[in-house]
Amino acid sequence: MEWQPLWLTLRLAALVSAFLLALGLPIAYWIAYSRWRWKFLIEAIVALPIVLPPTVLGFYLLIALGSRGFLGRWWQSLTGHSLAFTFEGLVIASIIYSLPFAVQPFAAAFSTVDPGLIAAASTLGASKLSTFFRVILPLSMPGVIAGGALSFAHTLGEFGVVLMIGGNIPGVTRTVSIDIYDQVQAVNYHAANFISLLLLAISFVMLSVVYALHRRVWVL
Repeated sequence: MEWQPLWLTLRLAALVSAFLLALGLPIAYWIAYSRWRWKFLIEAIVALPIVLPPTVLGFYLLIALGSRGFLGRWWQSLTGHSLAFTFEGLVIASIIYSLPFAVQPFAAAFSTVDPGLIAAASTLGASKLSTFFRVILPLSMPGVIAGGALSFAHTLGEFGVVLMIGGNIPGVTRTVSIDIYDQVQAVNYHAANFISLLLLAISFVMLSVVYALHRRVWVL
């Protein structure tokens, strides 16, 4: 079997998880502590990729990232090519597709922090930024790690959105899920089974980490 699709997928998942940490933490903080009465609309938008068929999300992302879309035209003016059917396009699409898998665990973890501790930090003169990094984030670390693990595992198994945005270009956009599909189409079940078992093992480990963190199995 070819290992290139696996390395490409691992690189994609790592980049998406890193971007979602930077993007998801402030969104989750706002969701957890904002008192805006229409906040549920933002929560619904963030959660939309969970219920949308991947082909629907992929279609609209393809329009947005293509040469006629705003992002696609802007990117083309900088680089000379659109974002569609590129690795960069896959990263953007995967960030949007996996956003709720990071934001929701982050926000749930932030919501469990004792408000008294936050109030005490404010009373002692700590800024909101300092309170976040010294109080909220350390106490929410299991949820933050869980969100990172879920977004990583979710990106590993993407198929519909990846196929719509990236197509099947070897070394550029052929991820491991698309490679499995190609192997099945070629009736090469041995290779498909091997890589499927590998993904199964990785996903099991990631989910085990998530559930272990929630149950705090390290506490004696």
